[in-house]
Formats: sequence, C-alpha cells, structure tokens
Amino acid sequence: MWKSSLRIIYLPIFLFGFNAVAVSMIAADLPALLLAPLLLLAVAVSFLFECLVPYADDWNRSHDDVGRDWLHAGVNEAANVASVLALPAVSALVPWEGIWPHDWPLWGQLFLAIVVADFGITMAHVFSHKVHRLWRFHAVHHSVKRMYGLNGLMKHPVHQAIEMLAGTAALVLAGLPQDVAFLLAFAIGIQLVLQHTNVDVRVGPLRHVLALSIVHRFHHLKWPEEGDVNFGLFTTIWDRWLGTYHFEPTRAFSSDDLGIGAQPDYPSRYLAQLAAPFRSSAVTGTISDPTP
Repeated sequence: MWKSSLRIIYLPIFLFGFNAVAVSMIAADLPALLLAPLLLLAVAVSFLFECLVPYADDWNRSHDDVGRDWLHAGVNEAANVASVLALPAVSALVPWEGIWPHDWPLWGQLFLAIVVADFGITMAHVFSHKVHRLWRFHAVHHSVKRMYGLNGLMKHPVHQAIEMLAGTAALVLAGLPQDVAFLLAFAIGIQLVLQHTNVDVRVGPLRHVLALSIVHRFHHLKWPEEGDVNFGLFTTIWDRWLGTYHFEPTRAFSSDDLGIGAQPDYPSRYLAQLAAPFRSSAVTGTISDPTP
C-alpha cells in the first residue's frame, strides 16, 4: 500500500511542490541562486523514490555513467545560471520596452513563460531529429542506455544552447524579467528529471497532457520507426498538433530498447561526447535517417 502511495505522490511533489517552493522563494526576495541547491535536493528526492519504487531495477545500477552524467548536469546548469545572469545585458539591447505582463502574479508569469518555452524547445527538438547538423549534437542525449532522474540533464552544451535560444528568444524580446527567467530554468530542470525518472510513477489521465516519463520513454527507443515521437518538453500539445504523439499503456522498456540503433558504439565518456559532433566518423545522419 505504501508503495502505491509513493507512486501517486511523486508527480505532485515534483510538478507542484518543488516549483511552488521555488516561486515562494523568489516572491520572498531570497537569492535566486538558492534555486541551485533546491534542484539538487529534487534530484536527491528522485534518487530516493527510484530506490523505493523503481520502474526498472537495472536502471538503478550504474552503467559506468554516473560521473559523466554529473559532469553534464553541472556544466549545463552552470551555463543556464550564467545565461540568466546575463539577461539584463541582453535585454538592454532590445530596442523597445516589451509587452511582458509584469503585473501578473509570479506563478502566472512562470506559467506563461513555460507555455512559450514549451513550443520553442519542442520545435527545436523536432528539427534536431530531422537536420543532420543538429542531430550530431542532440545524439549525445540519445546515447543513454538507461533512464533515471539525473540523465535528463545530460545534453551537449551546444545543443542545450540551441534549445535555450529557441525556447527563450520570444520571451526575451517580450521583456522577460530575470526572476521569472530563473524560475523557468528551474522548472525546466525539474521537468527533465520528471521525464527521465526511473520511478514507476502513476499519473492517470495527466499522461494525455503532460510530457512525463511514461510518455518520454517512447522517444528514447533506439530505432526511428519507434523513437521519432513525443518531442514535447512540458506538454503533449504540440506532438498532438504535429501527429507525433504515441503511447502504448502495456509497453515495457529495458536498456536493450534505448540508445542509437545505428551507432551502438557511440562514445560514452564525457569529453568524447563533447568531441563527437565534430568528428565525421562519430555520427552518420539523423535518428530519422541513419545515412547522411
């Protein structure tokens, strides 16, 4: 019975609990950099739930990837913080005042930012599966052989920058405030943990709307015939619009299903993964078209 309860409360804790704490911290004028340890706490809580109610026991065991995944997460989150800190300087270059609804409550501004960012990042994700030059960088993320909370943050820095630009350009032009930008970066981190979690989570009908782990696992299937689906970051709305939403309630996943089918020997070490997109022999084509 207690395991069933854990499977149910995991999503509310992450989706609403941690984001609510973050909004409360910013509303109370606490330093935004305190969101970093809060994200670390979220990862730790995810690890705890993964141990108590795992989706796959094998995914709780290291595949010689833990150190690499911490490096990816640390570098990428530091880049996120640096980008938000640079926002005032970037905003100063915009030659108009902007139309951002500063009078909205903080949670409403965050919700608006999430909606806009979800569209931009999802579109960048779709094109990253269709355009060879983008896929070379995105392939790093698809090389994972298990899914657990931490490796949702595993991305090549160049591809993360591409997604960030796609997701926030319109927001910056509209006058996105720095505190809302920090909250958006935190919400994205939480969502990436949710998408990759190894928790045997129960989400009910929310799976039709939210891009959670039970939906995102289909996206990591190693063959394009199956894996070119469920591109959304926060929601499934744009996948339904594009006709790329897919879900089978009885489908089970293992490490044998994940990775890059055309490149089973894709580099697994951190520095090798950073270099892989620049080496002509490392990536051939895209996940949609294995030949360039």
